[in-house]
Amino acid sequence: MILEMKNIEKSFGGLEVLKDISFGVDSGEVVSIIGPSGSGKSTLLRCATFLETIDGGEITYMGEKAAWTDESGNAVYAGPHQMKKFRTYCGLVFQQFNLFPHYSILKNIIDAPMHVLGMSREQAEGEALNLLRKMGIADKASAYPYQLSGGQQQRVAIARAMAMKPEILFFDEPTSALDPELTGEVLKVIRQLAEEKMTMVVVTHEMPFAKAVSNRVIFMDGGVIVEQGDPRDVFDDPQEERTKQFLSVFER
Repeated sequence: MILEMKNIEKSFGGLEVLKDISFGVDSGEVVSIIGPSGSGKSTLLRCATFLETIDGGEITYMGEKAAWTDESGNAVYAGPHQMKKFRTYCGLVFQQFNLFPHYSILKNIIDAPMHVLGMSREQAEGEALNLLRKMGIADKASAYPYQLSGGQQQRVAIARAMAMKPEILFFDEPTSALDPELTGEVLKVIRQLAEEKMTMVVVTHEMPFAKAVSNRVIFMDGGVIVEQGDPRDVFDDPQEERTKQFLSVFER
């Protein structure tokens, strides 16, 4: 198993955002997380990628504990050297792209592989150009983010995450900032990665996409996992009333 999260708790001030969340992701699996805004989906991804610290529970990557609850009930994390390794296991694609505006597209992609993974410039550039070809934007290597459409920028963001050779890719509503036409471009790339058995966790509001591409769907609401299972079961025959209510507004 690539990732296992057990009994995850997270609060901001007095607001409980994640309440006893447990799930795992196997190699090659695509897991979609759906649910209303404010249900804790993005916070869960930020905890999984160490952008937020958990208050309690356990995070395990590749069979090694990255975070756990000690005897006093406090969440503790592995040491700095181990955490550096754990961070290389996961990549996160944000909804707002988060590209460096003053860097060319190529520099946006090669910077982390060179400085974090220690790649030579020649190797990093070669792999970046291959990824840009895969994303259908090889001709944009010397352009700057402002010169690209939103869909192209998001494909650069995916290439940047892939350049770090993560074991698992997380997508936080990767199409929410895009119009419908550009949304299709990005979903096509994610479908392609799914066909190549890239391990992925995708927070999305694109229900037909989640149903078609996922191995498993998780429905969250109010900081808990309400229901999860095979996409056909969750979408076509939901067992929980809250799931039925949420999905009733979508065409299935």
